[in-house]
Amino acid sequence: MANKYDGLARIIIQNVGGKSNVISLTHCITRLRFKLKDESKANTDVLKETDGIVTVIQSGGQYQVVIGNHVPDVYKVVMQIGKFQAETATEGADEPAASQGRKPLDVIIDILSGVFTPILALLCATGILKGLLGLAVFLLGNSFKDTGTYMLLYSIGDGFFYFLPFLLAWSASRKFNLDIMTGMTLAAALIYAEVKFPAIANGGGAEPLMVLFSGSFLESNVYKTFAGLPIMWPKAGYGSSVVPIILAIWFGSKVEKFWKKVIPDVVKNFMVPLLTLIVTAPLTFLIIGPIATWLSNGIGAACQVVYGVSPVIACALVAALWQVLVIFGLHWGLVPIKLNNFQTMHFDRFISANFLCSFSQAAVVLAMMLKTKDKKLKTIAFPAFVSGICGVTEPAIYGITLPKKLPFYISCGAAAIGGAVMGAFGVTAYTSGGLGVFGFPNFIPPQDSIDALGIPSDRILYDLKMIAIITVIVMVLAFVATWVLYKEDIPSAAGKAAPKEDASAASGKALQADAATAGGETLAAPLSGRVIPLNEVQDAAFSSGVLGQGVAIVPAEGRVYAPCDGVISALFPTGHAIGITADNGAEMLLHIGMDTVKLEGRYFTPRVEAGAQVRKGDLLVEFDMEKIKGEGYDVTTPVLITNYMDFAGVTGETDRDVKTGDALISILKS
Repeated sequence: MANKYDGLARIIIQNVGGKSNVISLTHCITRLRFKLKDESKANTDVLKETDGIVTVIQSGGQYQVVIGNHVPDVYKVVMQIGKFQAETATEGADEPAASQGRKPLDVIIDILSGVFTPILALLCATGILKGLLGLAVFLLGNSFKDTGTYMLLYSIGDGFFYFLPFLLAWSASRKFNLDIMTGMTLAAALIYAEVKFPAIANGGGAEPLMVLFSGSFLESNVYKTFAGLPIMWPKAGYGSSVVPIILAIWFGSKVEKFWKKVIPDVVKNFMVPLLTLIVTAPLTFLIIGPIATWLSNGIGAACQVVYGVSPVIACALVAALWQVLVIFGLHWGLVPIKLNNFQTMHFDRFISANFLCSFSQAAVVLAMMLKTKDKKLKTIAFPAFVSGICGVTEPAIYGITLPKKLPFYISCGAAAIGGAVMGAFGVTAYTSGGLGVFGFPNFIPPQDSIDALGIPSDRILYDLKMIAIITVIVMVLAFVATWVLYKEDIPSAAGKAAPKEDASAASGKALQADAATAGGETLAAPLSGRVIPLNEVQDAAFSSGVLGQGVAIVPAEGRVYAPCDGVISALFPTGHAIGITADNGAEMLLHIGMDTVKLEGRYFTPRVEAGAQVRKGDLLVEFDMEKIKGEGYDVTTPVLITNYMDFAGVTGETDRDVKTGDALISILKS
């Protein structure tokens, strides 16, 4: 059965260089995250102009296609049409080649995002559950912990974190191209050894054979040996750990690759996993695990040192830069540090300052929505505000604040002030749950943190009260600063409408006068018909304004003409969309109809080719309006200026009839 995202999925696959160019594909809350063999094969400009795609970002070794909140639905269709389901777990054989020439930071970010992205949703869900259970114990008393309700619900929340190495083994095995079942068996051994043989971890009450690096974060007890070699067991064990299993899986992938080359095919099916585990598991217990644990503890200690130098500056920097890091995908470098802090110290006062960013962004958007007279901005601002309050800021960042720059800077500044206050008052997070309103349970200690740290009840109320107060402060600062400093950059049309019979001529003269006064110029109507505002277009990608500013025309005839002198910068093979770079620098997108790409070129006849030089009034495309309507498609045609940020303003009178060549859009130069 056809899916409404089929057309979009096919466009994405084709323009990332085709199926053969895709090494792996994952997704987060708003983005498809491709790893490509050759990013130069991707048609980035085409993707950026495609309906349903907000933007494209190339960062951290990933090719990120920003979709929006419905990205899971698009991801499923892309996976299905591209038949990537089985291949993304096995394409890792090309990983070394794909990594050649890349910066080490890009490789690290790519690995971290590939390992952690698949578990983020459950990480948030179980973190929220643990926080809410902590609140329930605080309100109902310790007797609630003895109820079956608490025990079963806590098993859901804490079970995820305790068996986190098992889940990371799955995602890391996919990333490093290790057989998934082998990787998960390795993780099971790490956890099982401590549960089944406590003598190996704590000596069963006996004195350790030796204590290494006593008194430092490297301290390890040795209770048993393996072939005479000491088994150094970390104090916290391997349950809930992050770094040890990732390094073990990476090492295991190298071991497995070796055995695959030397084991005969007739016994490879069982001998490869057997020999991989026999080599990898003991080395993990003896070397990899201890080193990874020391590294984990060292990261935690380093965070404490940085925080100890100046909690105010440390938290302010995290809060100020977090949204910038998100834009470039570099925040993945901090996510494991935060998780590691929870595992090694049972709390985090450093990275958790990022909690304030979504509220700051949401408050900025709210102020813009209430202040603006631009209907398009009002249309996209409210859903972006709601998303921000819920912890998803990409729609606000990419669709509203970042293009206008100043609001984005305000959101970062307000978050930084809030982060500084967090640092000054030592506000503490105890688990990694959601963001936005779903993140408040992060500041309620679950039972394991209470037991480990001996947290008094008044401290529980303190953290929750302080983070609520700081959140309000941040939102007020962001709102007020935006209200005072943000100036509308889209001039409204002046004057009253002319009588209906002269509306087109009067509007055209007004546009030309505005443009001339401001040192700009006008663009002509590319087709005849009724001009309507973009927010009336029945397609969110156009009506939201994220693809550009302009107007839409309900055509009266099936011919599209050049609205200006320029070059055909893009022409879809289907003929339904044309990109024009005007001589004045404006980049235009003319999109004939909604979802008409699904017609695969039927009823469209291009009269120019990509790269052609055109003059104002040249015929570009002919289309059969009646047949397109007969197929059930809306022929409303958006006329957009996609690089509107390069100009002081883009205006156009709507609710009027125009003929080809009439003044349609006024561009005001900066």
